[in-house]
Amino acid sequence: MAASPSSAATERRGIPGAQFVEDVQTYLTQSGLDVSSALAFLQERLQQYKFVEMKLLAQQRDLQAKIPDIEKCLEIVATLEAKKNAGEALIADFEVSEGIYSRARVEDNDSVCLWLGANVMLEYSCEEATDLLQKNLQNAKASLEVLLTDLQFLRDQVTITQVTIARVYNWDVHQRRIRSTASASTDP
Repeated sequence: MAASPSSAATERRGIPGAQFVEDVQTYLTQSGLDVSSALAFLQERLQQYKFVEMKLLAQQRDLQAKIPDIEKCLEIVATLEAKKNAGEALIADFEVSEGIYSRARVEDNDSVCLWLGANVMLEYSCEEATDLLQKNLQNAKASLEVLLTDLQFLRDQVTITQVTIARVYNWDVHQRRIRSTASASTDP
């Protein structure tokens, strides 16, 4: 993102903070910008915020889909261990291909295979799989929490930037009216 023409506001994880402009004249003077340049800068910053927001929302959707999958895997591993400890076989239907299922009988399972991503599957003992899945679940929930905080910060910056754009625009309109009134009163 482009650097702010004035003193930087707070920043969160690489997202620059928006500066609330209380006095437009002082802001324009300190930044060395005219009204159109200031509005162009603010509009660009707003678009950058919107772009980052789209990326964060996509990450949020991914994490929100991932968490239930991890929880489901934990339940399955727990069921496998419970059946093994009870000396029972697990009867499960699994998808072979889209819409095609097969039934399996799982006995004496000492290990499970987990998809790790990028077409990689590894075999773990049930205990190791449970530990790994719990760690992944904790990490996913922590990441989601940070992401939600980032999104709230970003929404605040969007609001501040929109308010600043409105303030600069309204200030410019007011200044034009003053100049127009002044020139009309000096004309004979």
